[in-house]
Amino acid sequence: MILTIPMTRFLLAAALTVATACAPPADTLRIATTTSVDNSGLLEAILPAFTRDTGYRVHVIATGSGQAINLGRRGDVAMLITHEPIGERALFDDGLVRYYRKFMFNRFVIAGPPGDPARVSRAASAVDAMRRIAAAGAPFASRGDESGTHVREKTLWAAAGVRPAGSLLIETGQGMASTLRVASERQSYVLTDEATLAQLAPVVAIGVLFMRDDALSNTYAVSILTTTRPHRSPAAESLARWLAEGPARDLIAGFEAGGRQVFFPWPPDADTLTPESMPGATRQ
Repeated sequence: MILTIPMTRFLLAAALTVATACAPPADTLRIATTTSVDNSGLLEAILPAFTRDTGYRVHVIATGSGQAINLGRRGDVAMLITHEPIGERALFDDGLVRYYRKFMFNRFVIAGPPGDPARVSRAASAVDAMRRIAAAGAPFASRGDESGTHVREKTLWAAAGVRPAGSLLIETGQGMASTLRVASERQSYVLTDEATLAQLAPVVAIGVLFMRDDALSNTYAVSILTTTRPHRSPAAESLARWLAEGPARDLIAGFEAGGRQVFFPWPPDADTLTPESMPGATRQ
């Protein structure tokens, strides 16, 4: 069918109306964050308080840390929340960081089926746990998306000197919640942040098997890059400081998933300014 010019114009106008209705309002602050923070329910719980305090609304784009960092590099978002120190260091090295603070932490955990065929619960370390999974020929669900969780997983496999062969490594290419559901369906092992697993615990058939290792420390940082549009900078800085230095600290401490605290505000005497810093690293 050939469209007449008036009909074409009508459809174009309708499409623009729909696109405008679906887009965030012009005065809304766009941020990119990890799926682990979003899937846990933390931002949904605390961001309304930020809007009440400041009048700024927040539109959250939840993705892996690697993709979030790419969005920041392109200037598509005003602020980042990431948990990927290697990617964060690259932003510093490229001269793109205008504001950076560590603001909370928790742990990665190694989860798996209740029967624990690889005896991960008996591991001496996180690296030992990964070796046990590979040696047992057990399946492992990986995000495979260059997220902070995936980068940490690859670091652990490299330290272990081995990884699951062939189809035993199930790369989902999806966020944390979806990957946990795949791990549950396939009764596989998985590296996850403890907050998302706690949130999904009632609906997945896997549980925490190993967490006792500093190599599983999981730190979260807020960043504003030089690519942020100038008119967005005040709102972005307001949110960043609210999270790292303001009322959000108490809200983060009070947030629970599965009936327990799953995020911890960054200790006030610890170094907040470098990607490699850990909660116990004292300020210089």
